[in-house]
Amino acid sequence: METQIDKEACREAYNQVRDDNTDTNWAVFKYEGSMILPAGQGADYEDFKRMCTDDARLFAFIRITTGDAMSKRAKFTLITWIGDNIGGLQRAKVSTDKSLVKEIVQNFAKEFVFSDPKELDADYIRTELKKAGGANYDAQAE
Repeated sequence: METQIDKEACREAYNQVRDDNTDTNWAVFKYEGSMILPAGQGADYEDFKRMCTDDARLFAFIRITTGDAMSKRAKFTLITWIGDNIGGLQRAKVSTDKSLVKEIVQNFAKEFVFSDPKELDADYIRTELKKAGGANYDAQAE
């Protein structure tokens, strides 16, 4: 069966993360049968990480704040999570279905595909987003 996405509901969750006036830092989109639906959102990154289990396959749109005391900037990333217990056919489907998610989640600095919980380290992702962002004006502090 062909995968579909609830565009309206997913776009609403995506816009919550992009909105500077909310505390929402992440939104997750998961499979429900052959549909991709919003499956949660929140302000605490640890809550998102708990959704990334060995049996899960999901897409996440994450806001991470970078910068220094002088200049804080929101950077966005798209994370594809494929748990270790996901079979080959479902793994392959995730990569083709990602195009449905990207129709909604269009503005992000970097994309990641993870399957190991250690890869979800917020500091690692922040560092990678800084690299993707070009000039690093807080380099003298390092």
